[in-house]
Amino acid sequence: MSETMITCTTWVPRGFAAENPRMAQLDDAEMERISALAKLKLEDAQGDLEDAEAGNDDDEEAEEEDDAMEVEEKETTAPGGSGAPVAEKKSKKDDEDKDDDLAEYNLDDYDEPTEEEKQMGTTMGMFGNVKALAYYSHGEEDPYITMAPQDMEDEEREEFQIMPTDNLLLVGKVEDDIAHLEIYVYEDSEDNLYVHNDIMLPAIPLCLEWLDVPVNSGLITPESRGNVVAIGTTEPDIEIWDLDVVDSMYPNAILGAGNDETAMKKSKKKKKPAANDQYHVGAVQALAGNRQHRNLLASASADKTVKLWDLTTLQCAKSYNYHTDQVCALAWNPSQSTTLLSGSYDRTVVWADMRTPDAKQPRWGVESDVEAIRWDPHDNNYFYVSTESGCVHFFDSRVQPTTPAQTKPVWTLQAHDKAVSSFDINPIIPGFLATASVDKSVKLWNTQASTGGPSMVVSRDMDLGKIFSVGFAPDKEVGFRLSVAGDKGVASVWDTSTNAGVRRVFGDRVAVTNPDKEDRLVRAAANDDEESDSDDEEDVEEEEGDGNVKDGWESMDDE
Repeated sequence: MSETMITCTTWVPRGFAAENPRMAQLDDAEMERISALAKLKLEDAQGDLEDAEAGNDDDEEAEEEDDAMEVEEKETTAPGGSGAPVAEKKSKKDDEDKDDDLAEYNLDDYDEPTEEEKQMGTTMGMFGNVKALAYYSHGEEDPYITMAPQDMEDEEREEFQIMPTDNLLLVGKVEDDIAHLEIYVYEDSEDNLYVHNDIMLPAIPLCLEWLDVPVNSGLITPESRGNVVAIGTTEPDIEIWDLDVVDSMYPNAILGAGNDETAMKKSKKKKKPAANDQYHVGAVQALAGNRQHRNLLASASADKTVKLWDLTTLQCAKSYNYHTDQVCALAWNPSQSTTLLSGSYDRTVVWADMRTPDAKQPRWGVESDVEAIRWDPHDNNYFYVSTESGCVHFFDSRVQPTTPAQTKPVWTLQAHDKAVSSFDINPIIPGFLATASVDKSVKLWNTQASTGGPSMVVSRDMDLGKIFSVGFAPDKEVGFRLSVAGDKGVASVWDTSTNAGVRRVFGDRVAVTNPDKEDRLVRAAANDDEESDSDDEEDVEEEEGDGNVKDGWESMDDE
């Protein structure tokens, strides 16, 4: 039985994806870039292998001594009763016969260049000289291809096309120890969610950040427009991929030591490099693109640092050390674009101005490890924090505590019995909060209830296992759509407007689409043999709130 898990998701707004994504073109410049990246990776792997072999020398000597002792223990009396000791050992002739069988293949020197290859300047070893390979941009130019390429069928071309009314849903997935990014197309009018293409990843994806800039293209201007994704994994490097290109061999850019030959050599010499100001040395657990200063990308890592990257130079512009434990959450303030929230396992949230790294930064304390943080999109003075203990805190950034221990939130909601692994605030509908937990449930809340605090609208077991990611669609036309994914490895989109409780509470704040449709839940197929399910999901438990209860939260005034 395969083990599949979705660890993170993010939406792409309508109109940014190319209507007809292009296939990757391996021209000379791209081949040279790929060759350079492959060389760095290979050198790093060779360094690891050398370190491993050096560490095994002592073990091999110990094994040889053990083998000698075993030979002595297995001494027996020779046949015929002569009493002469004989060791039970393998015949040398057997080994020589096996060596003769393999000698014709010359495996010991298979990757060594021949004299002819040395003269031509080419090698046949792995990643030897990629440019030595003949490449034809069109199949008909290759003399070894005798069949003319067939045109794409109309149906296939239509499925490959992305319409301006489609949303993309980016999904980080692990399947049988293989990590990859799946790019889904969501057709709202057709209740359709399907995989368009995917990208292989080097390690388990932990966070995704969609960016609207053309990375690795030089100067980024206000008119610059792109469609890329930055991916943080359990490895310290950040990969950036162009979503409008299909079947790329390598990312457009790498932020970190993997893009720096000097840094790679340093990391090869030192098994566990210390945290530094140039690149991360631990897993990248959060990413945040600055929507005003679009060339800036912030990253948070298990190495306890926050780093600010310049996407025009692909270098780390500044490194920050605000926390004493792993940093796992980031959020730029939408109206004060140079300030950044960071949350950590040290149970604090810091709001820092990136222009003044040495200034004293306000710090809020919470009762357990931070899971996620968000600014309120409808009032940028407030922000939300979810924690491992199942709580959601609502803070006023203008009320700054003297010490973390003196933190007083506007209200605290015990949303779940287990960790609130993900949550989101609807960008279109004020007061609409969705929380998700490893307790396998998704809950919808009204944070502007008449009682003055949040009240639960509905609680639902999505039958998706432990929930790791939820997110509202970013466009007004699909404002009620909520993506949900977890450890069953199935991506789903729930039209929350089909829930009676949601319509009753939020119907007066925004027009409800499809008011007569019942239980609209679109699920992507778990594999190629399954069809997407919608409207008829089974084993889904739902509990409706009364919309006015105060239970489950505490306001600052109550303390």
